[in-house]
Amino acid sequence: MALWVTLLCSLVASLLGGLYLLGAFRRRRANEPPLDKGHIPWLGYALDFRKDSSEFLKRMQRKHGDIFTVLLGGYYFTFVMDPFCFGAIVKESRAKLDFKKFASELVRRVFGYQSVEASHKIIQLSSTKHLMGDGLVVMTQAMMENLQKLMLFKMNSGERERTWQEDSLFNYCYNIIFRAGYLALYSSEPHQGADNKEKANEHDRVHSDELFYEFRKYDRLFPRLAYAVLPPKDKTEAERLKRLFWSMLSVKKSRQKDNISGWVSDQEQSLAENGVPEYMRDRFMFLLLWASQGNTGPAAFWLLFYLMKHPEAMKAVKEEVDKVSRESGQEVKPGRPPINVTRDMLNQTPLLDSALEETLRLVAAPILIRAVLQDMTLKTSDGTEYALRKGDRVALFPHASVQMDPEIHPEPHRFKYDRFLNPDGTRKDFYKNGKKLKYFSMPWGAGISICPGRFFATNEMKLFVFLMLTYYDLELLDGEEEIPPIDSSRWGFGTMQPIRDVRFRYRLRF
Repeated sequence: MALWVTLLCSLVASLLGGLYLLGAFRRRRANEPPLDKGHIPWLGYALDFRKDSSEFLKRMQRKHGDIFTVLLGGYYFTFVMDPFCFGAIVKESRAKLDFKKFASELVRRVFGYQSVEASHKIIQLSSTKHLMGDGLVVMTQAMMENLQKLMLFKMNSGERERTWQEDSLFNYCYNIIFRAGYLALYSSEPHQGADNKEKANEHDRVHSDELFYEFRKYDRLFPRLAYAVLPPKDKTEAERLKRLFWSMLSVKKSRQKDNISGWVSDQEQSLAENGVPEYMRDRFMFLLLWASQGNTGPAAFWLLFYLMKHPEAMKAVKEEVDKVSRESGQEVKPGRPPINVTRDMLNQTPLLDSALEETLRLVAAPILIRAVLQDMTLKTSDGTEYALRKGDRVALFPHASVQMDPEIHPEPHRFKYDRFLNPDGTRKDFYKNGKKLKYFSMPWGAGISICPGRFFATNEMKLFVFLMLTYYDLELLDGEEEIPPIDSSRWGFGTMQPIRDVRFRYRLRF
């Protein structure tokens, strides 16, 4: 009898423990945000969230207000949609809110890299040194040279280049920017003498194109890989691709190159000094490639698409680009050397800046996540204080909460190339409920997790668009082309991508 009682108690304890882990006993405590666990134990709303995060969060906001807690795959996420609370969250100390835990889990799952304590600091220090200030000047020039190598090498090849050429816009933009960025960061083929220069350049063009082809395969798997929902066949392919990139970007191969960027080499060396084994540093190199090149190409696609859809925007930005070129003393004519766009020239393009910022407002949609390390309170703009529970996660989704808010950005779904400028060309301020906002668009994140390479990424996109508008006439093949729907599976991972490509044509202006 005693044995049966023991077994029964064990069974009940196991059952209760399982229900606890599934979230069955979670109840809203005093002063906590509204709690919505959904109807499926443990999963909660995970399937709805993964299907279309934006629509799900807007539905929850209509139901619960600007702050609410939902169950997503065993974790409780408190989403904060009040922009006046953003500062308190992104500036909170790591003792209370920490982004590293979630980020470390994601990069381990997606790239196979096991983060060490020093990883974030190493990235920040190297990015400050090489992707800002004087270091940014060097990297901008390297990007410029590689864009010339990929885009302008046929300039004097005859009449074929002066006729209309057709291509797929998304693939074209992503391909060129990815390859130029890769060559600028991970080195190009060395050469000695003029005779070998073109051979080295051709090697770079072929090699980078092959790399992009494989990268796009991985990029398409990325959202399901991040959610750990790949079917067996795709999981096998993802593993093959990871091993391919670990090998192609390996430390051993990179150390054989003499013009690899300081941004990459410094980080690899710092990891080695912190005891990270070589095979793990190989994986880190792949992480850097995706982090640096996974969003700029798609964003450039949207920018060029919107410019072609809005002739007044195209005219204004093109005139600004031409003016900057003239004032730099560089004349774009057949037979002349390619124009060299410098960082100083990029600092003289307020209309292009605004058009890019408007594009990112429309299509950049990261989700900012922090782990709650201790019980704490959060005060909203109306004075209400909410309790946040240790072990939960806090998340911001600026795309829905500020970037598409019609009170902050009137006609939020419409592309307005000069939205971020006053009539006199100065930067515009934005307001909600009559109060000035600090966070009105957050394509790069914010706080300690803000993208450390945002200035270089901005210059990558601006250089590409500058060259496209300087050298080419651009048209959509279909003048009535509708804005392509986005791939809703990519919400939260940066720049959105279209579910279909758009055909366009281009020809030399001169």
